Amino acid sequence: MQNVPEEWREERSVGGGEREKHVKPWEGRKALFQRNTGNSKQDMDKGKENGEKENGEMMNGGGKGTEGTDKESLMMELTRLVQKTVKESSWWERRGIDITILALAFLLLPPAFLLLGSSQALVFVLGMVLMGVSHAVITIKGTHLASHGSLSESQAWAEVWAVFFIEVCGSFTARAGVTGHIKIHHAHTNVIGLGDSSTWKIPCLPRSVYLFIAPLAVPVITPLVALGQLKEHSVGQALRTVLMVFLGLYAQYWLLIHVSGFQFLYSTLLCMLLCRAMFSLPYIHVNIFQHIGLPMFSPTRRPKRIYQMTHGVLNLPRNPLLDWTFGHSLINCHVEHHLFPFLSDNMCLKVKPIVSQYLKEKELPYQEDSYLSRLQLFFHKYQELMVFAPPITELVGVQ
Repeated sequence: MQNVPEEWREERSVGGGEREKHVKPWEGRKALFQRNTGNSKQDMDKGKENGEKENGEMMNGGGKGTEGTDKESLMMELTRLVQKTVKESSWWERRGIDITILALAFLLLPPAFLLLGSSQALVFVLGMVLMGVSHAVITIKGTHLASHGSLSESQAWAEVWAVFFIEVCGSFTARAGVTGHIKIHHAHTNVIGLGDSSTWKIPCLPRSVYLFIAPLAVPVITPLVALGQLKEHSVGQALRTVLMVFLGLYAQYWLLIHVSGFQFLYSTLLCMLLCRAMFSLPYIHVNIFQHIGLPMFSPTRRPKRIYQMTHGVLNLPRNPLLDWTFGHSLINCHVEHHLFPFLSDNMCLKVKPIVSQYLKEKELPYQEDSYLSRLQLFFHKYQELMVFAPPITELVGVQ
């Protein structure tokens, strides 16, 4: 059994005491915004410190068949179903498949560097494609799994993999990446000013530039933002991050010079940029498609976990290319991932039928939409969704 957050374990009281026995059925969407009776500042601080702490008033059940059941008990009931599947799954299903995909991405790098040394255009393009795909798998799927500690059951190794994938491969700081993604985005999904998925909003840009040109600058922006984050690090952590980011960038540059045979600085840097930016467009699109435009929550008026995630998260359909490069948890299992972020991509896919069936039985939202449909929505409602949306709180992070 994988390590899971303590507050999600089966051993916790599911019912929550006498108070929960008398909760009325959920009466609709407005119940999501019942006022928090606690101290909102303290709640936000706790959420940042503990990652997945829930706050707000106890909410009601969801739909038919949930009489006398509040939403925490719904979450715990769903957790038991998912835990049962995880316990019955082999190591290969829990971690092995995703580790193998990452290993294959690294194995594609040597032939990619060799192909980039060819003078034949088609062979050179093939090398670019292999390099771009490998880079996307390693820096998107790899960094995402590493940020959640899904690559190892050992905490020490999980930290090693986080530094390797996020800093060496992803050119970002592991500390800021994990904090921003786990303790902010996941703990406060779609909460305005905290986890509102506003990591890539530039209101001054026209919609066409924003959607189709600006994302190409992500490989350049990411290490620059990482440098800006270092002021919040200790001297030792900052030095490590600088060294690791430099090591990752210089390693690719050195290999292009000595293996691929590049002779000029600008052509080498251009090749690095093209390979690293190959999947930047869908990366940014996925980042905004699956949260922005869905219900947003005030820090003082927010639902409990199962309602927050089912209303504020959306799945995209299966896509072989993006499933392999980004991972299921970022594409067609994003709802499952936000409900159970400790699961690997393959396990999210395995529990997907369980989660979708359960939510539909409880008449809770299970939101899905196509990539093209979301792109059209953002293109036509760009001002509403991206310009006049709440102000950004972060710029770049592990998504």
